[in-house]
Amino acid sequence: MALYQGLHQKLQQKLSPQQIQLMKLLQVPTASLEERIKEEIEENPALEMGTEEYDADDEAPETSDAFENEDISSDEEISQDFNEYDDDGEIADYKLKDDHVPELQESGSIPHPSSISLHDMLVEQLRLLNLNPTQSIIAEQIIGSIDDDGYLRRDTHSIVDDLAFKQNIETSEKEVETLIASIQLFDPPGIAARDVRESLLIQLRRKLKLASNAVQKIALRIIDFHFDEFTKRHFEKIIKSLEISEDQLKDAISEIKKLNPRPGAHFDSVNKAEQYIVPDFFVYNNNGKPELTLNQRNAPELKVSEEYRGMLKDYEKGSKKDKRQKEAVTFIKQKIDAAKWFIDAIKQRQHTLIITMQAIIDHQNNFFITGDETALRPMILRDIAEKTDLDISTISRVANSKFVQTEFGSFRLKHFFSESLSTDSGEEVSTREVKTILQEYIDAEDKHNPLSDDVLTEMLQAKGYNIARRTVAKYRELLNIPVARLRKEL
Repeated sequence: MALYQGLHQKLQQKLSPQQIQLMKLLQVPTASLEERIKEEIEENPALEMGTEEYDADDEAPETSDAFENEDISSDEEISQDFNEYDDDGEIADYKLKDDHVPELQESGSIPHPSSISLHDMLVEQLRLLNLNPTQSIIAEQIIGSIDDDGYLRRDTHSIVDDLAFKQNIETSEKEVETLIASIQLFDPPGIAARDVRESLLIQLRRKLKLASNAVQKIALRIIDFHFDEFTKRHFEKIIKSLEISEDQLKDAISEIKKLNPRPGAHFDSVNKAEQYIVPDFFVYNNNGKPELTLNQRNAPELKVSEEYRGMLKDYEKGSKKDKRQKEAVTFIKQKIDAAKWFIDAIKQRQHTLIITMQAIIDHQNNFFITGDETALRPMILRDIAEKTDLDISTISRVANSKFVQTEFGSFRLKHFFSESLSTDSGEEVSTREVKTILQEYIDAEDKHNPLSDDVLTEMLQAKGYNIARRTVAKYRELLNIPVARLRKEL
């Protein structure tokens, strides 16, 4: 096949650097916005915290909702005649970015509460054992293999291989098992177990050593010999096999419930800052009318550095033939442009957040007044996109990472989006309303005789909802509710 050259015309859509920057900022939650702004200020010396100051003779610039007016009016005189500095082909860095090559996501550091980790706590206890240097390395390898839940999910053979290849230590599976048994005596009880059953056995055996009683012995036998029947709630089989009464089984199950199925979870939850929710919006009931307020952390005061503006004016008065001055002017102009773009992006982010949240409030007005989950109307991304004249992808970026604080609690914006379901009267209701009613039915059921999916379907249909059994089962699973047999209690 011969090679040839030719000219072709084609249309392409490309995202501008401003649009890419705005999309990234829209995804940033309020909790991380301050860190993102600090990073931008560190990278761009022309950007500063504070409000713009103008001379008495100058007119204040108008705020644009988008990026239609790139230059701030007070800088128009500065930017005149500076195109000649680019005559030698020098191009600013921001113009060399490939719009189709994804950049690494910004990863702002999140402050964590000061506390000891599970790994550190186990290593401290390890120091109390009389181990030789080789055994200490093996034990630390074992501790390093324990996950956040406190389980050792790596098999012994793999640990031996890791020690041989990574630590250059030859050991046996027997020696590793001996050290694992020693670590399982550490606090918290149940640590370094291979699964839930072993963790519960470790905790029960420790309790029996401290103070043995009949109930704990029965609980130990249930976990040791009838764990499958216990998890599947086949209580009749357990009573028959162990030859115990129903009351004894109740006491034993109560003892088992006191155990911790995730011994390392406490340390995991303490060390994660995600548990702290910083709301992006506040909605209050003002005499029966929802009132929206944007978190002030979303509206930082930013300005272009006066020092950089002054430097640009000074270079304008100087010689324009010096190459070093050309380079300096190009650098300063690039930084000032980037600072103005970032300020506009922050303003556009505020505008987008406000109009999106206001559209959600207008659509779900009854909920924000009453707090009743059943008052939620069906709402999808397209509904809000049509009200705000924004793209669906923009609405999705806002909804996926933002929270709103109301008088009835804090909610993720995704909470208000749901599909619709028809009633007998032809009215469309939110699927969240059906889930709420389903949750109420299950909460109020007799736990000795829980409601099956068939019964729940009949109850919902009697209430006027056209719903199938498989849909009820799907909603139940989405609510993390087990089947009726697993909800049964003695």
